[in-house]
Amino acid sequence: MSTHTSMRPVWIIAEVGSVYDGSFGNAQRLIDVAAECGADVVKFQTHIAAAETLRDAPMPPYFKGEPRYEYFERTAFSRDRWTALKAHCEAKGVEFLSSPFSIEAVELLETVGVARYKVPSGEVTNLPLLEVIAQTGKPVLLSSGMSSWTELDEAVNTILHYHDHLTVLQCSSEYPCPYEEVGLNVMLEMRERYGLPVGLSDHTLTPYASLAAVVLCASVIEKHLTFSRRMYGSDAPHSLEPPEFAGLVQGIRAIETMLASPVDKNAMAAHLREMKGIFEKSVVSLVDIPAGTIITAEMVGVKKPGTGILARRLSDIIGRTARRHVPKDHLLSEEDLDA
Repeated sequence: MSTHTSMRPVWIIAEVGSVYDGSFGNAQRLIDVAAECGADVVKFQTHIAAAETLRDAPMPPYFKGEPRYEYFERTAFSRDRWTALKAHCEAKGVEFLSSPFSIEAVELLETVGVARYKVPSGEVTNLPLLEVIAQTGKPVLLSSGMSSWTELDEAVNTILHYHDHLTVLQCSSEYPCPYEEVGLNVMLEMRERYGLPVGLSDHTLTPYASLAAVVLCASVIEKHLTFSRRMYGSDAPHSLEPPEFAGLVQGIRAIETMLASPVDKNAMAAHLREMKGIFEKSVVSLVDIPAGTIITAEMVGVKKPGTGILARRLSDIIGRTARRHVPKDHLLSEEDLDA
């Protein structure tokens, strides 16, 4: 199984996508926000309109704001701008990542100097693109949103032909994605099917699916980030706002700590001995018991504290003889009883 060097147990990607809406300043500020929230990576999308789409290609159902070609062209950055954004990421302590949607975009990102590639769901069957990406030898995150198992198998095998630095992400290409379509079971099946690290590209409107994925086995979580869901564009309406994203990061880090910290039940019980004495119960006398009396069930019960004969031994006390006078509400000890 391949591993990603220098990666945390869970690698958290803040997917900016097209939220910056062509504004270089917004793109820089989104990097700042992602870093402040605790993300490991800020991911963009590198679109070169003429290389990836016809002018009359249809728009997706969740965004009809403007034709795709014009949208990609308007929001595109030059190589110098991408290089500047990568440098800004480095200055903020996060990794720069961008999904290429054409071979030309891969060539551009190679000049920028990305450390790895993220293959978006719509490119899983674009084997010529996967070949070019894999030939760089860099680690690949493969999103699986729209593919069948046969198509995904072909994509995985195409990349594995060159190297095994591959992580497969379960993704449901619904915007937003309802809980019923998250497919955590598919993520688990991917791990079994490919023997590779897996993760979740989460398009729900809450952090819950991502947190559940981490508990199950996800090593990568990708989640959209926006300043506000009211922003214009195709990605903002189904993104997390900064306080929500920061909460997601905190939740994932807390889960990491829990999963990495197995508890020894017996050692914990010993550690809590003082608390046990306060909260547990012991055998006590419910009435005055004269010396020489054979103790019956009506004479004894259990009450706090748990520093005497423990409540679990109540039945052992019944039938024994009081060695001395035992007053009511007395914490019984072995010295009070005959053997």
